[in-house]
Amino acid sequence: MADRSRPRRKLSVRGIDVPDAEHDFAAHPVELFFDLAFVFAFAQLVGKLIHDPTPSGVAESALLFLLLWLPWSQFTWTANATSAHGRPVQLVFLVATAASVPMAASISTAFGPGGPAFAVSLVVIYGMGLVLLVLGYDDESAEFGSAVRYAVPNVVSMVLLLAGGLVDDPVRTALWVAALLVFLFATIKAGEGDWVVRPAHFAERHGLIIIVALGEVIVAIATPVVAGLEEGAGVAGQTLVSLAAAGAFAGLLWFGYFDRPQRDFERRAAALPARERGRFARDVYTYIHAPITAGIILAAAALEEITLHPADVLPAEFRWMLFIGLTFYLGGIELAVSRAFRRQAIERMVAAVVVAAILLPPLDVSGLTLLIAVDVALLLMLVVEHLRLEREAALRTAEVAPATGIGPGPSGLSGVTDAAAIPSSDGTAGGA
Repeated sequence: MADRSRPRRKLSVRGIDVPDAEHDFAAHPVELFFDLAFVFAFAQLVGKLIHDPTPSGVAESALLFLLLWLPWSQFTWTANATSAHGRPVQLVFLVATAASVPMAASISTAFGPGGPAFAVSLVVIYGMGLVLLVLGYDDESAEFGSAVRYAVPNVVSMVLLLAGGLVDDPVRTALWVAALLVFLFATIKAGEGDWVVRPAHFAERHGLIIIVALGEVIVAIATPVVAGLEEGAGVAGQTLVSLAAAGAFAGLLWFGYFDRPQRDFERRAAALPARERGRFARDVYTYIHAPITAGIILAAAALEEITLHPADVLPAEFRWMLFIGLTFYLGGIELAVSRAFRRQAIERMVAAVVVAAILLPPLDVSGLTLLIAVDVALLLMLVVEHLRLEREAALRTAEVAPATGIGPGPSGLSGVTDAAAIPSSDGTAGGA
């Protein structure tokens, strides 16, 4: 396997070292450092969901999450094009990380007195990533034209974000929603342009943000342990069982994403022609990974309630949080599989229905019992999916081996041996 630790070829554009467009590379530690601010931000979101689990509170948290997704996604695209292995880009990341701290700290009061701090810091981060993206392309390249056309509406989006932070609700909410719609418009139009997309880096960065979200599950299940020890009461037996069930839940979500989907999405992107690759990265990563990540955060809030009160009947609002969170997670992966491979992740859809049957009926069942039932459903989903995909891989081996003497590679969600054999959206083969 080729070494992706550092870019091999560089072209200096305005003092920024830009690797060759065909070269992929690993995320730089400064990108992981940047993500630390989002650990804090996601923790704030979980706290807001727990303290205000009403429909309006959840809607506010959803809006805040989408606003947080803007600068994180922008810096991912920027570092993918320019690489954070150069010192100028690293310095920008460090400044953006510093600006992320007040952004995260003001989340709980973003619809009140913290609105200006939230909006200003978010716009600073968003703007830095956008400017660096434009500067990282050569003036004469097709990618530079795409970046400029993408940047223009995003300037409007930043103005709306800033204006929203300076006024009171409901105007604040309206302006922030408008900013998101302008961003959505900009990304849709961006699909018509040319972009540098390095699949391995994209896959790694979005895998890391999934890890950050899963970290909130770990924090949630640690809360009752800390509370019990601080009160001198120790940790009750039911609490220990709930901790084990919540830990299993986090592990199942991890396995359900990293075992097959992450590597399959990367392989699919690598097999696509350049322009189609940009649209693929937008759809599968920028769009679809947002609900996947948000779903994990919603589930983390419900898990904290369950582990704090394992023997109590789980309140309806937290049942809905867990159901919606898992639906976003499972449905997001299903959408990504459908977009990437034009087939359905059947077991994920069935699991979402089973989870609804477990969580939505208004039964007097403890939160711990519900969590164990959900864990069993997720485990069965993964086992059945694994058996189906392995069986399909074995059948393909039986068909291919006699003719070629070699079998296909590891089984994946694509259901075919070669990702390049799947038609792209323009009707050509992915590897054309």
